[in-house]
Amino acid sequence: MLLWLADYLQQYYSVFNVFQYLTFRGILGVLTALVIAFIVGPYLIERLSYHQIGQSVRDDGPKSHLSKAGTPTMGGALILVAIVISTLLWADLSNRYIWVVLIVTFIFGAVGWVDDYRKVVQRNSRGLPAKWKYFWQSVGGLGAAFFLYFTAPDCAPDAINCGFETKLIVPFFKEVYLDLGWFYIVLTYFVIVGTSNAVNLTDGLDGLAIMPTVLVGGALGVFAYVFGHSEFSRYLGFPHISGTGELIIVCGSLVGAGLGFLWFNTYPAQVFMGDVGALALGAILGVIAVITRQEIVLFIMGGVFVMETVSVILQVGSYKLTGRRIFRMAPIHHHFELKGWAEPKVIVRFWIITVILVLFGLSTLKLR
Repeated sequence: MLLWLADYLQQYYSVFNVFQYLTFRGILGVLTALVIAFIVGPYLIERLSYHQIGQSVRDDGPKSHLSKAGTPTMGGALILVAIVISTLLWADLSNRYIWVVLIVTFIFGAVGWVDDYRKVVQRNSRGLPAKWKYFWQSVGGLGAAFFLYFTAPDCAPDAINCGFETKLIVPFFKEVYLDLGWFYIVLTYFVIVGTSNAVNLTDGLDGLAIMPTVLVGGALGVFAYVFGHSEFSRYLGFPHISGTGELIIVCGSLVGAGLGFLWFNTYPAQVFMGDVGALALGAILGVIAVITRQEIVLFIMGGVFVMETVSVILQVGSYKLTGRRIFRMAPIHHHFELKGWAEPKVIVRFWIITVILVLFGLSTLKLR
């Protein structure tokens, strides 16, 4: 939105040329989302508390969680508002990738909002029935998959870039791209929906989910910038994907909004994210990874999300097949709590794991 204004003003004042630089607008995206979160956060927490929109706590979990009952939840709406406003202000709104991300954010955020509303406000412990939750998640995931597949540009003259938008990059191998064909739609669906639910499962401790989301989102912003920059992509040996660089605005906004939310969500939390935030943030990471063709790298960098999801799958599968539990409680962060780890220790150690995995993921840019 402001980019259009800057484009108009630069014909009169050359200083406005600076807004053409993606890195500059990316920084502005971070700062804008951060300021919005700081300004709106206290008001949102006060309103959630006033309307008694508080978290319910399972009595079979760690006893230290009982004191969290009543803490305002649905705070993820703060993150989404900051991301959307910052993106609309600083991104090039003629870029199709921007609108794919924003629409996916809205759909998954709406699903999470309805689920939270039914659980917290209407006191319906089931929330949004699973079949309807996955139905609407599937609508968002498949909608994005079909749109990206059918709007992919025609093959470029050079073979390496031919149909690259629907090929899979294999990390650490130079010029190894797998032509997915129609399987691209299936993969995109599972990446978006799977990442959405993985982040949601991770969101169980104060700040546990938001910091890995910020770290992975920031790293995906680096990939988006590199792939969208013709010279950098050529220097690093990657095909150029026109338009992906603009996603650095979304990633920057996610980083700023996430850090702003963490200010209030850090232990002991003043507000919880809720499904409205977790489902949408996971979907954002998934769709950006798909656009930048970094699905495998997302699996690496989001190792904490993967670990949490696998722990639930193993726990449920083991209990149904043998009647025994593998972990004391799933997701796995509760297992460590029940083993005696203090909540801040679990959180910070999972953050450290994410930092290591994100650095490993970023190394794939050069180690090929």
